[in-house]
Amino acid sequence: MIIAAYMLYIARKTSGQERIRYSAVGFTGLVMELFLIFQILDPSYPSYAMGLIIGTCVIHSFVEEGEKKEKEVYDNIATSLAEDYEAMYYIVIETGEYREFSTSAEYASMNVPALGRDFYAETRKNAERYAHPDDREFAKSLYYRDTMLKNLEGKKSYSYKYRIMVNGEPRYFRFTVMLSGDGKHFVLYEKDIDDEITEETMRKENQKKSITYGRIAESLASNYDVIYYVNVTSGEYAGYGSNDIYGQLEVRQTGKDFFGEAVRDIDQIVHKNDRDMVIDFIDRDHLITALQDHKRCGLDYRLTVNGETHHARMTVRKTSDENHFIIGVENIDNEVRKEKQVLRALNTEKELARRDELTGMKNKTAYKELELSVQANIDNGLDYLTFAIIVCDANDLKRVNDNEGHVAGDEYIIASAKLLCDIFEHSPVFRVGGDEFVVFLRGSDYMIRQELTEKLRTQVRENQKTGSGPVLAAGMAEYVPEKDSLVSEIFDRADKAMYEDKQKLKNEI
Repeated sequence: MIIAAYMLYIARKTSGQERIRYSAVGFTGLVMELFLIFQILDPSYPSYAMGLIIGTCVIHSFVEEGEKKEKEVYDNIATSLAEDYEAMYYIVIETGEYREFSTSAEYASMNVPALGRDFYAETRKNAERYAHPDDREFAKSLYYRDTMLKNLEGKKSYSYKYRIMVNGEPRYFRFTVMLSGDGKHFVLYEKDIDDEITEETMRKENQKKSITYGRIAESLASNYDVIYYVNVTSGEYAGYGSNDIYGQLEVRQTGKDFFGEAVRDIDQIVHKNDRDMVIDFIDRDHLITALQDHKRCGLDYRLTVNGETHHARMTVRKTSDENHFIIGVENIDNEVRKEKQVLRALNTEKELARRDELTGMKNKTAYKELELSVQANIDNGLDYLTFAIIVCDANDLKRVNDNEGHVAGDEYIIASAKLLCDIFEHSPVFRVGGDEFVVFLRGSDYMIRQELTEKLRTQVRENQKTGSGPVLAAGMAEYVPEKDSLVSEIFDRADKAMYEDKQKLKNEI
């Protein structure tokens, strides 16, 4: 009766299918109760069995059938949407369980399962089987839960593309990942865009063919200080100049041998330390080879004009008929100057952002960057790079702050940092919290890690005994390639060992 009353109460506050469901469950409760009373009054008559049958029928008719219809509606909607794509996936972020919707016959030929329990592992396996060999590693790197969550940070969706082998032929596919409204599912849909890319490529080629030689020269000359249109075979050329970056030197605008005359001009105007480099670059055979697989090639070098040094960039392209080079030269003094200024500012800003103000050592931001770099190495199979992580925690910092003041507490932290840096002098040390430090053991320190950790413990116990220095609890965990796939797991083991050491230090007191 209580269940029936509660269900009917909830039904009054809802509407639509939910109201029907709650009402059905509430009515079933009342029916069961009524027939149960009949059963008690007349034990010889099967009243309770009749009530059970009626209740089951009601639940099935109004609840299970309703849910089944809703599921059919959702499946129809998903399948209809999937008609615009080769496939759509609905993925549980935490577990990787997924459901696939697809109407593409070609995609179905690859036998990708419609239901699965681990989207991440199965999709990486499918990428290994079906992705184009040149795109395979890129494709596999995309299908990790943390990678997908990171790519969605601060945005509603993100897209990427790579080639998939379909019936033995490579085709470009675009993949778009979105986060569901409940934040617990990924929605991934993929679309064959090979025809779009082919059409775009043909359109661009047709557009190039329709542009005359004069338009090419005019367009490129507006972006460069000097531009040359050079016959690949004969070396004949025509030049256009918009700015005089060569000072007083007279550059010919037409000629019979661009490559021979270029060597002569290089000896007069190119900085002496860059002459050999420029001569090698402007060699006809080198340009032909360099442009076989690339649309353009370039070189930055220095000019000497009236005793002053200027920065220049030479960019070489091949025309669509492959019979001519288009060579542009531009002054990039301002660009180089700005790049140097930006680089100096960035280096200063990055260095400050990675330093702990109190101790001067690396901070939590620097450690997270290192962690990401090491994780990338592990993900890429570089498991031969051995390392270990030590997590340390300064004991009694709160007592020092409370009894002696925060200045003394700061001095205690600085002393703790100095102790770690002195012992692990060949490994980076990070302050990742108020009294928490991390040491990333590598190289020679890693080879003698047991001796160094024992040295730290010996010094800590001496400090604890004399009361004259910092007391640090420490725990170490080593990277085991056959076992570990996440840097965070190694950190957690070290952190657990640190707490065990912390308890030992308290027991010794």
